[in-house]
This record gives sequence, C-alpha cells and structure tokens, in this order.
Amino acid sequence: MKVVVLDDDPTGSQTVHGCPLLLRWDPATLRRGLAHPSPLLFVLANTRALAPAAAAERVADICRALRQAVAAEQADGRCHHWLIVSRGDSTLRSHFPLECDVIARELGGEGGGPPQGFDATFLAPTFLPGGRTTVNGVHRLNGEPVHTTAFARDGLFGYHSSDLAAWAEEKSGGRIPATSVERLGLAELDAASASAGGHRALCARLAALEGNRLVAVDAERPRQLAALGAAVRELTAPSASRRWGRPRWFLFQCAASLLNGLVELPPQPLDAAGLAALRREGPEGPLPGLVLVGSHVPLADAQLEELLKEPHCAAVELPVARLARVLEGPAPRELLASLERAWHEQLEACLAAGRTPVLHTSRGEVRCASAAERRRLGTALAALMARLAGALAPRLGYVISKGGITTQALLGEGLDLAAVELQGQLLPGLSLVLTPDGAAAARLPVLTFPGNLGEAGTLRQAFRLMERLPRPGGE
Repeated sequence: MKVVVLDDDPTGSQTVHGCPLLLRWDPATLRRGLAHPSPLLFVLANTRALAPAAAAERVADICRALRQAVAAEQADGRCHHWLIVSRGDSTLRSHFPLECDVIARELGGEGGGPPQGFDATFLAPTFLPGGRTTVNGVHRLNGEPVHTTAFARDGLFGYHSSDLAAWAEEKSGGRIPATSVERLGLAELDAASASAGGHRALCARLAALEGNRLVAVDAERPRQLAALGAAVRELTAPSASRRWGRPRWFLFQCAASLLNGLVELPPQPLDAAGLAALRREGPEGPLPGLVLVGSHVPLADAQLEELLKEPHCAAVELPVARLARVLEGPAPRELLASLERAWHEQLEACLAAGRTPVLHTSRGEVRCASAAERRRLGTALAALMARLAGALAPRLGYVISKGGITTQALLGEGLDLAAVELQGQLLPGLSLVLTPDGAAAARLPVLTFPGNLGEAGTLRQAFRLMERLPRPGGE
C-alpha cells in the first residue's frame, strides 16, 4: 500500500523516516516518488502559506497530476492499493475543509475514483510527540483544550472551539453541522487493538460509512491509531471485495501521528547521533552550520532567545517592519537588493569569525491591512531568507530551519530542489532531510523545525546535537 500525503507545509513528516518529500508534482516526478520503496510519499503543497483560492488551485493541480501518475503506474502493474492524506496542523490551523473538498472532487467519483466517491473523511489531528491528543472529541495540547492556546488566536487560521465537531462546523461556515460528525472513541479503538473481535467490529462500523461522512478520531496512544490503520488497510485493499463487498475509498485530514498507524515502518535506522553525523565536512573538518528562524509564534520567540545564549551563535536580524515599508515603497527591488547585500556580508562575517549565524526575523507580528497583505509579506520574507541561505549553502555543513513557510522557501527556492530524502527525526517531531547528490549543495542535512513544536530549550538542544556539544548544564 502506498500512502500519498499532501502536506500543507513541509513539516508533516515528523513521525516517519526513509521516504521522499517532493517539492514538484509533474507526473514524471510523481512517478519516481510512487516507485520509491517506502510506503509513504509526501508532496509538499505548502497550501498553508496561500490564500484560499490559490490553495484550492494548487491542490487541484496536484490531484490531477497524481491521478495521471497513478494511472500510469497501475498500467505497469503497480500502485493498485493507495490512499490519499491531507496533512494539516496539529493545532488546527489550516484551510480545512477546503483541501478535502478539492481532493474529494478531483479524486472522488467524478474525478475517476470509485463511482461512489469517498466513503468517509477521517479527522485525526493527533500528534503524540507534541502532546496533541483528542479525547471525547476534544482536541488538547498538553492536556489543555487547544482553543485556549495562542495557536487558536492565529491571525489567519484562528478558531473558537476545541471540540472537533464544533470546529468543523465553524470552519465550514455551517455547511458541516456538528451533529453530522461521527466520532470514533477511545474504547472502540482500544477494543479493536485488543482482540480480533474488536477489530472485526471496527471494520464493520467503518464499512457501513458512506457519502463521505466526516468522522472525528479520538487518540491518546499509538495503539489506537494502529487499530484504525489496521482496519483501514483491510477495508481499502483490493481483496476487500471478498469479505466487505468492495474496497472502501477513504480520505484523511490528519496530523503526523496517524501516518504511523496507516503504515508499518521498521525502526529508524539512524539515532540522533547518527543523524548529526551526516553533517558535511571539508578538508579541514566539519563545515559550519546556519540557523533560520522565520516563525513568529511565542514559542519560537522563546526558543530563539534561548538559542542566542549560545556563545557559538551570532544573530543576524531581518527587521520586518522596515522590510514591509521597503516592499510598499517606490523602488522596492533596488532597496531590497542593497539591504540583501548588507545582510549577506553580516552572515559572511559570522562565518569568518567561526560562529554559527542565526538569521531571524524581528519578533512580534506586524499589523497588515489585510490577510492578503500579510501573506505577501510572509512570502517575501521567506524568499529573502531562502536566497540568503542558498548563497551560503555550498559551504555549509547543515541548516536548521524553523517555520514551515521558511523551510518550504529554503528547499524549493533557495536550494532549487525537486525532492529531498527524509532520514528521520533528530528529536521527536524534528525531521532531518538530505539534499540529493546532484544538488549544488549535495547531501546537505536540513533540519525542518515546526514553528509550534518543542519547549523553550528545544531549538538550542537541536543546535548542540548538530554541533556535537553536550547539553546545556552538562559541560
């Protein structure tokens, strides 16, 4: 079985390893990804950075190319059992239900899928390494209802309820009534995990779903997601016709942890030390690192402050308010080019002094006149950071990139990559990828660090792992 994940930012592979992450989705690139031996294929759609209309257009483009690529693979006798996943944020900041609506249209009955279309969509935002669980239909972050956290006050994707049924009603503008949302509870999933009878009962319940019903999934333990995954594999396999009448066609809107239930992966081959050892070396030893911090959520602020306590690190700040004025001014290209040269010189000076540059945006959110203006500013900042990092990349040993939009721009624009290979997790939820052999910065390790993950010291801990330094306080 192949699980194709449309990731709304490039950090959703944070519980798995050994699979390709595509930054382009032409049929040839998709076919190479589908032919990869991993059961997982990520397509980095980056729709969270886009306005709704642009996000819908991108998802439609990917689905059409994917439909063509899968058909070609099936004509060659491969890829007869596959699933599609819309991976979203574990703190519920997303375009939902937009991406799922587009996928259902493009890959459902009218789009060449099974005549009945999708039988159900499973809503499973659980991300266990980050403390995101769902109990009795309520999504929580470290035990607190997620709508009480700073993430729910996001300027673009804010919301008012942690109850997934009520959240779906709010996000859909009432089109999905809370009363229409089914729930898979912990007891049912635990029973399916514990016995063959429980598994059969869960399969029977899921087999009865039709009409693309939305189903909210409770989970606070890996075994519950594994039980759901086992039922899904049985019901979606071509062989399901014998026992269940026909294979089912399910869609998933989920965070990263459900992926570990849908597929069965071997243990990660490299531990943290092994991943850190992928740092590139030159004739005189390990090459220097670079840290990018584009995320501006309060947790990122605390992590940046802690990182900059490191004597090895030197800050290079991009003043967001000033950049916003430049971009709105009469000659933005010329002024920005001049500023970019100055920041490049600062980064070079840090490297010449034997320190690790930490390129970061100034802290706090700049007030913008509209959501569209805010997105344009965020995109411009990410592109600027990507260009600065890309210019240094051939001489770097590794990059740590914090923030999804920042990381997408780094990989796709700064490094001009079509795909990267996921090696594994340096720390829980922190994916380390390698650039391909033919890249300008070949086999460069890039640590993709979500903006919403970790504690105040996690970014510093990741830096010290890559530098092979003892943990703070352990010197």
